Amino acid sequence: MTRHIQENNLLSGSDMTFHGTTILAVRHKDKVAVAGDGQVTLNNTIIKHHAKKVRRIYNDKIIVGFAGASADSMNLSERLEAKLERYNGNLTRSAVELARDWRTDKYLRRLEAIMIAIDESKMFLISGNGDVIEPDRGVIGIGSGGVVAQAAATALLDNTDLDAKSIVEKAMEIASSICTFTNDTITIEEL
Repeated sequence: MTRHIQENNLLSGSDMTFHGTTILAVRHKDKVAVAGDGQVTLNNTIIKHHAKKVRRIYNDKIIVGFAGASADSMNLSERLEAKLERYNGNLTRSAVELARDWRTDKYLRRLEAIMIAIDESKMFLISGNGDVIEPDRGVIGIGSGGVVAQAAATALLDNTDLDAKSIVEKAMEIASSICTFTNDTITIEEL
C-alpha cells in the first residue's frame, strides 16, 4: 500500500503518504474554481461521504483545499490565515512563510497534509517539504485522484470552451470514476 501511495504522490520522492482526497484548482477565463471530493477514508473503510475539504479564508478572498489528515489540514489553514493577516493578504509572502515554518518547526514537520491556496491572481501548492509551487498552466491537482483530475482538466482546457467551474466539475467526475479514494460528492468554491 505505501508503494502505491508514493507512486501516486504528485511530489515524487516525497515521504508524504496520504490518500483519500482529490483537490483540483483551475484558473481559466479570468475565473478560478477549486473542487474537492467529499470522501473520508480510514485505512480501507469509507467513514464519511460529505466532507468539505475546500473552503474560503481571509475574508473570503483566498480559497484553500487540503489532502491529508483533517486536524493537520485545519491547523495549516489557521496558520496560513494568520500569515495572511500578518502580511496584509499577500498570498505569495504568506505561502513562503508558512512553508518555511512548516519545514523548520519541530512540531509542524510532523503534520501530514498538503495544500493548495488560491487568490484572484496566484495559485500555489504548499507542502511540508518547503515547496511553494505555482503551476505553469493554472491547473493543479493533489491527493490520490489529483493526477487524474489534473490530466482531465488540462485536456478540457485545451479542447473545450467550458468555464473554470465546468472544467473542475467534469474533471472531478472523471477522477471519481477512476480513483477508489475519491467520490462524486464535490464541493466547489469560485473566485
